[in-house]
Amino acid sequence: MASIYDFFGYRAEDLSDNARDAAQTEMCPFLNEKCEKTVNDRTISGVCSVKPVNAGAVICCPIRLYAEDYKILRDVSDLAFESGLELVPGREAYSSAKSKGQPCVAVFGKRWGGELYVPQKQGAGKYFVDWILARLDADGEMTEFVAVEVQTIDTTGTYRNGYEELRSERTIINTSAGLNWENVNKRILPQLVYKGQVLQREAMCKKGLFFVCPRPVFEKVLTRVGGKTALAEYPAQPASLTFLIYDYAEEPQPYIDGAPISLQQTTKHSTTVYKLQEAFNNVTLPDGNVYTNAIQKALRSMHQKKLI
Repeated sequence: MASIYDFFGYRAEDLSDNARDAAQTEMCPFLNEKCEKTVNDRTISGVCSVKPVNAGAVICCPIRLYAEDYKILRDVSDLAFESGLELVPGREAYSSAKSKGQPCVAVFGKRWGGELYVPQKQGAGKYFVDWILARLDADGEMTEFVAVEVQTIDTTGTYRNGYEELRSERTIINTSAGLNWENVNKRILPQLVYKGQVLQREAMCKKGLFFVCPRPVFEKVLTRVGGKTALAEYPAQPASLTFLIYDYAEEPQPYIDGAPISLQQTTKHSTTVYKLQEAFNNVTLPDGNVYTNAIQKALRSMHQKKLI
C-alpha cells in the first residue's frame, strides 16, 4: 500500500492556494502546462510520487525530475563539458553559437529540439535516448556529445481512490498502489547496457551515457547487481555509464507551503557499461530443486484440504 506524496507538483498535505489551484486546473508546475500523467481511463492523475507505508517517498513521474527548469540537464552539461555553457534547443543551437560567437550546448529532447530517433541494426524499428546534449564551439561545430536517460519507476495497483480524495477534500489516504521494481531487471538495466554499447561506437560520444533517476531506483539497481562494489568506478570515457541520483531535499530544511519540494543530487557514480553488463549477468541463483519443492508442497497442501 502507498499514499500519494506529491500531487500536481506540491506535497499532498500542502493546503495552500497554489497547491489547490494546480490540482483544480491540472497544471504541472515544472512544465507550466497540463499534467501529462494519466491513469488507465486517460484521466489526468497529477501523481508525481507515492509513499509506501513503510518507506520514504518514491518519484514515479519523470517530469518531477525536471524541476528548476531542467536543472538535471545543466548538471549533466557541467559534468560532461564545462561549467556554465548555455543550453539551447537543438535546432536553434547552430545559429545561436554563430551569432553570439561563443560555445553552447544543443539540447535534443521532448519540448527542446525534438527527440532523435536512430534505426536499429536490421533497419526495422527505432530506438532513442531521452536527451542528447551536444557541445558546439563558437563556430557552431559539434565537438562532442553525451546521451542522457531519465527513469523513475512505474506503479502497480491503483491510487484512484487517493486521487479522488485529494481532488475533493485534500485528504490523504492509503491506496492499493505499489511500485513495479521488477522493471529494473526487465527493462531499465537491459536498455542501459544496449544503449551504452551503441554509444561507445560513436566517435564524438566521449563520455558515454548519463543515467538520471531517483535514489530508491538506484538502490534497487545496486541490490540487483550486488552492490556498488560490483560497479567499479572509472574515469570518463566512451564506454562510461554515469549515474546521477536525485531525491527530495532532506530536513532540517523546512517544507514551504505553496512551493514544490526542492530536489538535491545525492550521488554521482561513474562506471562502464561493461561493468554493469557483467554484474547484471552475474545472477545469484537459489538452491537447487526449488521448483520441485514448491510443486510437492502444493500437492501435499491440496491433498490435506481434501482430507479435511
